[in-house]
Amino acid sequence: MKYFLYILLALSTIMAGFNVTQIDFNAPFSEESKVALIAVLAALCVITIVFILLTSKAIERKYKERRN
Repeated sequence: MKYFLYILLALSTIMAGFNVTQIDFNAPFSEESKVALIAVLAALCVITIVFILLTSKAIERKYKERRN
């Protein structure tokens, strides 16, 4: 599962980077730019959720070590 999370993190970072290049900063709310903005926002949400999950797993691991 750890590798899957890191792959997901890498893919979402690449997706956010690609979609930032698709945004027309002269007209950021045009139809094509809206799709890119939504995709960037979705990728940032995935990145945030993966970091929360990785932090949760690290806390769980430390808790289990302390219990034993």
